[in-house]
Amino acid sequence: MLESFSHLIAPVGKGELASGLHGHGRMAEPEDLLQRINEFFLTAQSLSGKKVLITAGPTYEAIDPVRFIGNFSTGKMGTALATVFRDRGAKVTLVAGPMSAEPPSGIEVINVVSAQEMYDACMQHFSDCDIAVLAAAVADYRPDTTATQKIKKQHNEMNIQLTQTTDILKSLGELKRDNQILVGFALETTDEESNAKQKLISKKADFIVLNSLRDEGAGFGGNTNKITIFGKDRSSKAFERKSKAAVAADIVNTITAIP
Repeated sequence: MLESFSHLIAPVGKGELASGLHGHGRMAEPEDLLQRINEFFLTAQSLSGKKVLITAGPTYEAIDPVRFIGNFSTGKMGTALATVFRDRGAKVTLVAGPMSAEPPSGIEVINVVSAQEMYDACMQHFSDCDIAVLAAAVADYRPDTTATQKIKKQHNEMNIQLTQTTDILKSLGELKRDNQILVGFALETTDEESNAKQKLISKKADFIVLNSLRDEGAGFGGNTNKITIFGKDRSSKAFERKSKAAVAADIVNTITAIP
């Protein structure tokens, strides 16, 4: 109701409450409140008229009707980005895998399950967007075949033949126009900077957002992240660990600073 009157809502935190219980109800972190207040007065409606495409969450690649290949992505980073872009006046389309995070109100949500479905949705909407941020953790491989019935346990071993999924970031990079901004994510465990820079070049992206599972408070599931943003102009900027809401604002601030 309040959001419908254009009020800015700071979501409550989750954790230990004064009562000793755990759950939603904690005051938002002071840095998040300050960030949102600054954004409201300094950047509100700065992206009015822009169309933004965002992907979030995991993809599930079916083995049979009850099993799948997936990952631990919750979609929190993607939904935080969608919230920031929405609050700055952009028209946001969120292509969401089967994530646990709740999408913000006031945006278009396209629910998908598999990498192929996410690819199809991105290909359909990319030509119409000004900015695309691919924050989803898309499966790199899918089973060659999907069993129509539940696979019964019969042997000590079972082999599953896998095939590469279509690379969404690379596909969009090959289609990208000069007036579009394309941003990808790189979650790495080794040779982080080298892998991120290589991805930036090979996928023809404008920015790559790197986070490493070796950094405390980064990666899937949590409410914080620690990133470094690499630009195609060979720029790089490392950020301290922050809440994902604050990280989303840093990402949007960086990519919209392009002249």
